[in-house]
Amino acid sequence: MTNDTRATLEIIAPTIEEAIEQGLRELGVSQDRVEIEVLDEGVKGIFGLGNRQARIRLVVKNGEDDQAPDTAPVAEEEEIFLPESDDESTDSPTPDLENAKSIAQAIVAELLEKMGIYRAEVEASIIPPKDNLDKPGILVEIYGDDLSILIGKQAETLNALQYITRLIVGKEVGHGVNLSVDVEGYRSRRDQSLRQLARRMASQAVKTGRRQMLEPMPANERRIIHLELRDNDEVTTSSVGEEPRRKVTITPV
Repeated sequence: MTNDTRATLEIIAPTIEEAIEQGLRELGVSQDRVEIEVLDEGVKGIFGLGNRQARIRLVVKNGEDDQAPDTAPVAEEEEIFLPESDDESTDSPTPDLENAKSIAQAIVAELLEKMGIYRAEVEASIIPPKDNLDKPGILVEIYGDDLSILIGKQAETLNALQYITRLIVGKEVGHGVNLSVDVEGYRSRRDQSLRQLARRMASQAVKTGRRQMLEPMPANERRIIHLELRDNDEVTTSSVGEEPRRKVTITPV
C-alpha cells in the first residue's frame, strides 16, 4: 500500500459550486490541479428549515511542484492545515462579514428564545486570524446565569447549537461562514486546558520514551492538540481509531 501524502481538504458550503470555489481559494491552486470528490450533495429543506450543506473533498494532484504542507504528521483530513490565499486581505472586516455577524447574533438569540432560555445575553464579534494559517471569523458569545444546559456532555449541546447557527447563517449570506458559538467562555477555558494537556503529555512522552495516548476527543479538540505540538521537534502527533472514539497519540522522536 502506498503512502499518499498529498494535501487534502474537506469543505462544507451551501452548494457544491461554492464549496469548490472556497476550497480552491484556500489551497491556492486552479481546478485542474485537484481531484474533486463529492461527499454529500446537500439537501434543501422546506421553508428554509432542514437544510444540509454540500460537502466535498479536494486532493492536490501529485506533481514536481507540489509540496506537502509543513505541519505535524496527522491521519485525518480535518487536521490538515493549509494557508489562506494571499490575494485576500484580512486587515479589516468586510461588509459581508459584518452582515454575517449581525445575522448570527439575531439567530442565536431567536434559538435561545425558542428553547425557553430568556435570561441570556448574546453578543457577536469578529475575531481576527490567529496566524497566516487561520482566517477571520465570527464568535457568538452567550452570557447569563446557570447556562450549563447549553453546553451538555462533552459540549454536545453547544456544538449542535453552533452547527445549526452555521447552517442558517450560511443560507442567509449564501456561503459558508467560519463561526463559533460559546457559552460563558467555555471554549476558551477548554482550549487552554487542552493546550496544557498537550504540553504535559508531550513532556511525559519525551521523559519516558514511550508513546502517550490521550482520551477520545471530537475533531475540533484533536486539532487543538496537533496545533499546540506542531512546532515541537521532540514529538510527533497522529490520530488513531474510529469516531467517536478517535484519539490523539503523542510519540517521542
